[in-house]
Amino acid sequence: MSFNILVIDSDPAVQQLLAHNLGQAGYAVQSHGDAMTALAALQGTLPEAVLLEWDLPGQSGLSLIRQLRAAPRSSELPLLMLSARCAEQDKVLALESGADDFICKPFGPRETIARLHAVLRRRRPAAMPGTLQVAGLRLDPHTLSVTAGDRQLNLGRVEFRLLNYLMHHPGRVHSRAQLLDQVWGTHVYLDERTVDAHVGRLRHALQPSGLHDAIQTVRGSGYRFHAEMPAPC
Repeated sequence: MSFNILVIDSDPAVQQLLAHNLGQAGYAVQSHGDAMTALAALQGTLPEAVLLEWDLPGQSGLSLIRQLRAAPRSSELPLLMLSARCAEQDKVLALESGADDFICKPFGPRETIARLHAVLRRRRPAAMPGTLQVAGLRLDPHTLSVTAGDRQLNLGRVEFRLLNYLMHHPGRVHSRAQLLDQVWGTHVYLDERTVDAHVGRLRHALQPSGLHDAIQTVRGSGYRFHAEMPAPC
């Protein structure tokens, strides 16, 4: 059965190009030119992923991403931003707003399909080790929750995956490139400074636990999780 992909772009030529190339790759594509009609379509069966333009009429793609992430039903929906706004600050803003990847216009069909494959692969359920507990910090990969004592910490999806990976490799120093490969996927083309932004958000989320300093910066090398050795529960 084909994966269903929703394309939201105001340019009919881009819609046709994506429909053709994604169709050739085996995807079933539905296209809309604005956020309002796309939201109406999303009230039905959710697609496997959404590719959406930043500069949409009425409501911007950036605003739409935030709206979809805030809704429980679509909070985990894979979202790939398409835009000619390719400055670093634009990419970081889109990713921090909830985009899973950022594709610059004009884009190549092969790169677009590779990025889509990577996002879908990361979203597939993976076998994960058991619960970890470190100095009162408890991470449960099955419920995607992190708690400190009786308090549940509010981590984003990427921050959870980042913490999960670091906690399973305590004391080991990971370069930004290694973290991109392990947390984001090997076929994701992101600036390494994206890691810095998410490490900052992870530290902020960990402050109530008092373990924000456990995410250490190793100058010139990368990051590591340095705390008591984790023990399976």
